[in-house]
Amino acid sequence: MAMADITIYGAGIFGLSIAWTCVQRGAKVQVIDPYGVGSGSSGGVVGALAPHTPENWNDKKQFQFESLIMSATFWREVEDAGGLSAGYARSGRLQPLNDARSIELAKARSEGAKTLWRGLATFDIIDAEGAGDWAPKSASGLLVHDTLSGRMHPRMACDALVAALAAKGCPVLTEGVEQGIIVEATGWRGLLALADQMDQPVGNGVKGQAAVLDFTAAPNAPQLFADALHIIPHANGTIAIGSTTEREFEDPTSTDAHIDDVIARARSAFPILQDASVIERWAGVRPRAKSRAPMIGHHPMRKDAFIANGGFKIGFGMAPKISQIMADLILDGVDRIPDGFQPEASLRKS
Repeated sequence: MAMADITIYGAGIFGLSIAWTCVQRGAKVQVIDPYGVGSGSSGGVVGALAPHTPENWNDKKQFQFESLIMSATFWREVEDAGGLSAGYARSGRLQPLNDARSIELAKARSEGAKTLWRGLATFDIIDAEGAGDWAPKSASGLLVHDTLSGRMHPRMACDALVAALAAKGCPVLTEGVEQGIIVEATGWRGLLALADQMDQPVGNGVKGQAAVLDFTAAPNAPQLFADALHIIPHANGTIAIGSTTEREFEDPTSTDAHIDDVIARARSAFPILQDASVIERWAGVRPRAKSRAPMIGHHPMRKDAFIANGGFKIGFGMAPKISQIMADLILDGVDRIPDGFQPEASLRKS
């Protein structure tokens, strides 16, 4: 391989997507991850691309909105280059409205979406009967249906990015020689290592457990959300259910009674899943920066290096735009990163 312009440590969604956008712009890139592709939370099963509510708007919500709108083009270009599907679809989302308070909130958010989502997506209140069998139980008989939410399959998406990068001559390695500009996208272990270097907390890992059910009847149906659960129909004929939030854990990849409870709650909230068999239980650790926003920008400890981490629960939805603005910074020296995403934001929270 010719000398790389950029070495990216970490073959999760942030590392791979930044590599892809930099390669598209003509850079020579190598990705190194000793644990392999998608070894952390990026190798999970859920894949919910769920927007923030259209109210109390801020830079983080605007950034995520723009990234979700970009997703269709981003994943189409990845799929076209590498020939593999990422399992992406902007399939929307259904949520139950169980009481008068939730209905009033939904009405206000529906009005907010008309302005904040700029006519590119809607946030509507519909009758549950109109959704047929594929609907959560709703005490009021009403649901929210938004058309901004999407889904992709995390493992398929990582594989699609690896194939696209290979087509452009960018290797994804388990070991290699550091060359060129350095980008650290090393997930929760990277956050803990950075905390040790700086002798102060900057973030941590939060374990999540999820499950996959065999259910082929609704591969393109909207995702469902109720009782704090995401129910995601995937193109491969499975349903993903997730996930738990565990701040204290001993084994990052073990599953236990927590996921059994999630499955039981999902079957209760969505009766159509009662007879769907469980084909996989999964556990992994998601990187959560202290600021609760992604940590992207100049590396706080390495001169002329960069960091991209902390995509807690929203990494895949944020990745298209994060890859764009990180490429702007790395390749062109143009800094368009929101203040709340800069590494200093997590340091201020410490």
